[in-house]
Amino acid sequence: MNPYADKDDFASRKPDWRIIASLWPYFLEFRGRVILAAVCLVIAKLATVATPVALKYIVDALDQGRGGEAALWVPVMLVVGYGLLRFSGTLFNEVRDAIFARVAERAMRRVSLKVFEHLHARELAFHLDRKTGGLARDMERGSTGISFLLRFTLFNIVPTILEIILVAGILLVAFRPAYVVAIVVAVLAYIIFSVKVTEWRTGFVRESNARDNESNARALDSLLNYETVKYFNNEAHESKVYDEDLKAWEGARLKNRLSLATLNAGQALIIGVALIVIMGMAVSDVISGAITLGDFTMINAYLIQLFIPLNALGFVYREIRQALVNVERLFGLLEQPPTITDKPNAPELATDGATVRFEHVGFAYRPDRPILRDIDFTIPAGTKVAVVGASGAGKSTLARLLFRFFDVDSGGIAIDGQDIRDVTQDSLRRAIGVVPQDTVLFNDSLYNNLAYGRPEATAEDVHHAARLAHLDRFIEALPEGYDTRVGERGLKLSGGEKQRVAIARVILKNPPLLILDEATSSLDSLSEQAILGALNEVSRSRTTLVIAHRLSTIRDADRILVLDQGAIVESGDHASLLARNGHYAALWRQQHRDDARQESPIADARTPGPD
Repeated sequence: MNPYADKDDFASRKPDWRIIASLWPYFLEFRGRVILAAVCLVIAKLATVATPVALKYIVDALDQGRGGEAALWVPVMLVVGYGLLRFSGTLFNEVRDAIFARVAERAMRRVSLKVFEHLHARELAFHLDRKTGGLARDMERGSTGISFLLRFTLFNIVPTILEIILVAGILLVAFRPAYVVAIVVAVLAYIIFSVKVTEWRTGFVRESNARDNESNARALDSLLNYETVKYFNNEAHESKVYDEDLKAWEGARLKNRLSLATLNAGQALIIGVALIVIMGMAVSDVISGAITLGDFTMINAYLIQLFIPLNALGFVYREIRQALVNVERLFGLLEQPPTITDKPNAPELATDGATVRFEHVGFAYRPDRPILRDIDFTIPAGTKVAVVGASGAGKSTLARLLFRFFDVDSGGIAIDGQDIRDVTQDSLRRAIGVVPQDTVLFNDSLYNNLAYGRPEATAEDVHHAARLAHLDRFIEALPEGYDTRVGERGLKLSGGEKQRVAIARVILKNPPLLILDEATSSLDSLSEQAILGALNEVSRSRTTLVIAHRLSTIRDADRILVLDQGAIVESGDHASLLARNGHYAALWRQQHRDDARQESPIADARTPGPD
């Protein structure tokens, strides 16, 4: 079960702070860079903490009003030292960021690739349940959140804590303990308030992200189905539904903004009260002569220097909490193991002719709705077996099981005597070529879409496959030839042209086993005949499983299986099944009647009516 399927359940969960610990392995890849960056961090922070001390001596030197040209060098040298300390703090911070950049970017790359590979390893059922737009947003925000956590955990939280400790130590040594007590109380109040309010805000952040995912997924789904929207004049409907999603997102964002304003106002109040108390103490000490004007300036500089990063710490904590929300969704994807996995040390499939055996196979997508019942048949090597039946009989499910998109519930499927669950998925799928009913292409060049069947193939191999699929004349007629871009999902090509691309891919892949999943059902008669010729060439001498809708396309099959309600009710070649006058013969007659009805309006239109 997908733990993130329910947005409200996810929004109520507390973030897992162990995620930060899980990022440490990415530091180890560049251990030297991390150590060097940490050294720069410490140097920069020491320079920053020493700056108010230099300022104190400058003010004291000027306040004493010492005359003489020699005395002038003292404040001048102090000013130079003050400037160098300021410059050093900035310089080492920039060097630190430059050194650490490779660590953060590499971590983003590693995790993004890991999630990408994991998503491709997930079973088909997972992707059927997911919304691609929301999934893309989770990946985008998660990878960005990783970079944020790596940078700000090491370079904001740690330095700020270090600075608070150093400043508290200096004030404790140089002045009375009351200053340190006041600063500690202010810092604790600030941290407690920030943590409590940020915890309260996190639900709004999660809700905002969930609504953002939902609206983005809706927009992407609508744009991918652009033609369908146009067919039904539903632009206004799509806009209305999208605006409803945006309205929910707007409400969640508003709660997020208002809660942020509450947090900022409370933090500012704590800092303001702390400044009033501590500066009031310093003014009193200056008047009483307990401290010098330079001491007063140093205390003021430390307060400003301390509360600016503390305020930044509040921002960083808020952002870290949001980053954790984003990253935990990304890591949550990784925590969900694929349900279709290879057995430990599974061997590769060894094919010798590719004889396929379905042995008493039972399968259901849901326990209360069985799809296949006791399916038992063999496809001998090099032969063509077709499966026909009414819609919903389970024909395409056979192809999905053979490709191991799903595992059978009972029985087994074997290729050359090897159970497909015992061999690696990669070797199994290398041995199978698929020409689907609806070929979806990448928004890339025609050449790259053809070469996708075997990316390492030479240009000569690709051109040869195009010729065998009868695509060469079509490509030569295009102004840009093989460099022609096919558009989103291949929408710039016709159905027949896309099917020929699918055939060329299979030719390029050159597998011993072929699945034709209703490869011509959406084509017109002329296109169908052209594609059938190419398919017959491809399937010759290959073990072929044909999932057929149009019975006229599988008359040459060595064996035809008739499925009805998930069970094989008839088996034989075309002639013997017609002679039996059973299910197959009924389907054959029905399709002929349907074809006749489709042609009859044309005939009627050509026949003159009565005067």
